[in-house]
Amino acid sequence: MTCLFMPMKLVRVICVISALAGWLTLTSQPLRAEADAFADQLLDGVRLSTVLQGDKDMQGRLSKKGKNTRVSLFMRGKDIQFQYEDKVWHKFHMRLRDDKAELFTLDEAGKTKRFDDKRLAEPVAGTDLTYEDLSFRFLYWPNAKVIGRDKIKGQWCHKLSVQNPDRKGAYALCHIWIDEKHNAMMQVVGFDSKGRPLKRFKVDSIMKVGKAYTLKEMHVETVDPATNRVTGMTKLRFNEAKEVKPAGRGGL
Repeated sequence: MTCLFMPMKLVRVICVISALAGWLTLTSQPLRAEADAFADQLLDGVRLSTVLQGDKDMQGRLSKKGKNTRVSLFMRGKDIQFQYEDKVWHKFHMRLRDDKAELFTLDEAGKTKRFDDKRLAEPVAGTDLTYEDLSFRFLYWPNAKVIGRDKIKGQWCHKLSVQNPDRKGAYALCHIWIDEKHNAMMQVVGFDSKGRPLKRFKVDSIMKVGKAYTLKEMHVETVDPATNRVTGMTKLRFNEAKEVKPAGRGGL
């Protein structure tokens, strides 16, 4: 039998490395949990600013190839309502829960009907925005993670990653860039299950409403996942937020 002896110096090095590895294992979980909590906090701030609360509506228009489509978006409590005009007004209600966001249609009487999940990736009024996009559904996916830090339009932004929890809609994963200074959404990229980009949301300008900064104008690009080429583009622009009485929402 052959006995192997290691120099004492090497033994000390191995012990130090082992101790360090153990320490990193013990400390990585709390650090990861803290980072995830920070990501959720960032995303929560973006939710509140992107869809204004209180008695203010986000009213604007979608523009593509010379065609304008009026849109309206607002939030009450944890629920979102939005509508768009395509000859007639189409109205929707999204109920937000801790682990999911459910979309419903609203009829003239105010009655709700569950929206067909297969239509989430369907274009709205021939634009590059889908029902999933117009409701900003991806902002309500749970378990966000901070994965980096980039400059967008000269501003440092936190880069977040969120996975689709229910596999409904077109996106399996989204990356969201949040302006560190104004806590506003600056860019979003939606990916398919193979990690290929399907849609890019690029914020062109933001506006201040009260103490928060919210979306004013952005353009949305549809991307061919096979070639990574842009195949369509739509602009979304919101007007200055105004206080609107419930009776002035046309049934919303």
